[in-house]
Amino acid sequence: MKIAQVCPRYHPYIGGIEVHVKEISERLVKRGFETEILSCDPSAKLPRDEIINGVRVRLFGSWAPNEAYYFSRELKKYLMTNSSSYDVVHAHSYGAFPALYAAQAKGRNKLIFSPHYHGAGHTFFRNLLHKPYKFLGKKIFEKADKVVCVSEYEKKLVIKNFKVNEEKIAVIPNGVYLEEFKFLRKNRKDCRVILSVSRLEKYKGIQYLVRILPRLASDIVLEIVGKGPYKQRLVRLTRELSVENRVRFFQDIPRKNLLQKYIDADLFALLSKYEAYGISVAEALASGTPCIVADTSALSEWVDGQNCFGVEYPINLDELASLTSNVIGKSAETSKLLDWDEVTDKLVNFYEA
Repeated sequence: MKIAQVCPRYHPYIGGIEVHVKEISERLVKRGFETEILSCDPSAKLPRDEIINGVRVRLFGSWAPNEAYYFSRELKKYLMTNSSSYDVVHAHSYGAFPALYAAQAKGRNKLIFSPHYHGAGHTFFRNLLHKPYKFLGKKIFEKADKVVCVSEYEKKLVIKNFKVNEEKIAVIPNGVYLEEFKFLRKNRKDCRVILSVSRLEKYKGIQYLVRILPRLASDIVLEIVGKGPYKQRLVRLTRELSVENRVRFFQDIPRKNLLQKYIDADLFALLSKYEAYGISVAEALASGTPCIVADTSALSEWVDGQNCFGVEYPINLDELASLTSNVIGKSAETSKLLDWDEVTDKLVNFYEA
C-alpha cells in the first residue's frame, strides 16, 4: 500500500501535527507501507526531496503569512497530477490549505482526513477568515472517505459545525513513545521548575504563567520550550514584571534534551484556550510530572484532580497561582496514554478497512 501524508509542515518544524505525522509515518514504513510526506517549507531552506528514517519527504514552496494557511501552488499542482498514484492520501489540519488541495485532487485514491480541529482561529484576523473558509473547509469533510479525530471533543465539534455523519468518524488519540521515558532519571537542581512546551502564540496562554511568577516562591522558575510569533511579547512581559531572571527560553533543542526537561520539571502547564488533544500534556504525564491545564476544549479530558488539574477560563491569576503552589512537586501517573505503536496499529486497520 502506498500512502501520502499531506500536512502544512513537517519535522524539523515543531508542533503537535508535526509530531503526530512523523511518529505514525516512521512506524508505517517499519510495517512495510510505502509512505511519503507531502508538505510545505516556507523557509525554502530544507531539501526538497529526501529520505528521513525510511520516509520519503517531499517539500514544496509555499507562502505562510504569520506562519499560517500555507498556500502552495506547487503542492496543489503535484497533488492534482499524482493523487491517484497513492492508495491512501491522509490529509492533516483543517486550518491550512494543503488538506483542501488533497480534497480537490482526490481521484482513485481513498482520502482520510485528520482535521486537528478546535473550532477557532488563533487571532482576531484568523477568526474573521474562519467563516468564509468554512464553505471551502466543508468540502474536505464531504470528499473524505473517513475522518479521524484525536479526541471526543474534536469529534463533537466536527459533527456540530460540519454536519458530518457520526459513522464516518473514528476517534484515535495521539500517542506517546513510552519507551523513551523508561530509563530517564531526574537531575538534582537548586530550583523548582514550571515547564511549558508549545508554539508561542497568544492563545496558548503562556503569558499567564509569566504573570503569576511574582506571586510564587522565589525558587520557582519558568522554562518555555518553543518558538512562534508571540515570543517577543513574552520577553517584553518578563522585563515589565522584572522576572526575566526567572524565565528561560529554549527552542530547537534535541529530542533527548526535551525529554529530560519533562522529567526534571516539577510542574507542567498548558493554558491553551483551544486544543484538539494536547500531546505535550501526554508527554509530561508519561514522565511522571503533574500538569495544570486550561479546563477548556480537549484539555478538559485530561483533568482528573489527581495527576492533571484544571483552571477555568477566563484565567484568574490568584487562583492559578494558588493551584500552582499546591500542585508543584507532586508525582503523576495516568493509564489514559496510548503508545504510538498502538496508534499506528489502529490507523493500519483503518487504512486496510
